[in-house]
Amino acid sequence: MAKNRHKELGLSDQEVLNMYEVMVLARRIDERMWLLNRSGKIPFVISCQGQEAAQVGAAFALDRQQDYILPYYRDLAAVLSFGMTPKEVLLSAFAKAEDPNSGGRQMPGHFGQKKNRIVTGSSPVTTQVPHAVGVALAARMDKKDLVAFVTFGEGSSNQGDFHEGANFAGVHKLPVIFMCENNKYAISVPVEKQLACEKVSDRAVGYGMPGITVDGNDPLEVYKVIKEARERCMRGEGPTLIETMCNRLTAHSSDDDDRFYRSPDEVAKAKSQDPIILFGAYLKESGVMTDEMEKEINDRVMKQVNEATDYAEEAPYAAPEHALKYVYYEGEQGELL
Repeated sequence: MAKNRHKELGLSDQEVLNMYEVMVLARRIDERMWLLNRSGKIPFVISCQGQEAAQVGAAFALDRQQDYILPYYRDLAAVLSFGMTPKEVLLSAFAKAEDPNSGGRQMPGHFGQKKNRIVTGSSPVTTQVPHAVGVALAARMDKKDLVAFVTFGEGSSNQGDFHEGANFAGVHKLPVIFMCENNKYAISVPVEKQLACEKVSDRAVGYGMPGITVDGNDPLEVYKVIKEARERCMRGEGPTLIETMCNRLTAHSSDDDDRFYRSPDEVAKAKSQDPIILFGAYLKESGVMTDEMEKEINDRVMKQVNEATDYAEEAPYAAPEHALKYVYYEGEQGELL
């Protein structure tokens, strides 16, 4: 990365330091969840490692006081950028009653928080895409100046939900940004066995919108294209499809063993492109971050992660009688009808 690119984009030194800190926070939470899973304390992890730059670059380009985000299960860095806390993430990982996503009812990665406009995701992949289009349509009808931002993996771009949502948004020129985080694998299926076209962004032309592919390891490049896409929405020019090329640095999930389908050389190459290391190097080369500042950030992050882990581990589980809560309509007196 060329020096001081962030200033050309209108970002201050403090803003890019904040971006870096959120990326580090997401990584440290993710690493902690893997440790907790392997020690038998939490049941499942689906990792954001390697995709933090795309998520943070996009989130910082949005209006985090107005816009709605409809994340997919790897978007830990994105939801942290939108206001979810480490404590809330760990409460979800432990499936505790205070989990704001689902009250301990859903697997980790099913983000949802009304106050921060994080729209609840579903287990079937890609259902968030037509939901995002619905949010954008509602914004248009209510004459609200906001954007719906939705993310998904390249495997999800093969689902009918993506095509139906993109087509409707394109026809009606809705204020929605589609961001594909292409990490090159749909669980174990490589991208060359998923797509007949060269890029996911090639599909945009069929829906009457721009399609852009960028380096997902570069948060500044992602920030630039998402900001431009948002400005396009605000001018009433409709949606944009953005494909961020990323690497998945872990197995698909804690239940997967990627050694069966990825070579050690391939994984090593991906790790050599770690976006946190690359962005940290850029900040140092630009004179924005020193070694001392980097240590301060890591120390501050680890304090948050340790405190969040301790709190979530000790927090109570939901009472068994709450298993049906939010499933059936409850009358005014609280009885099930």
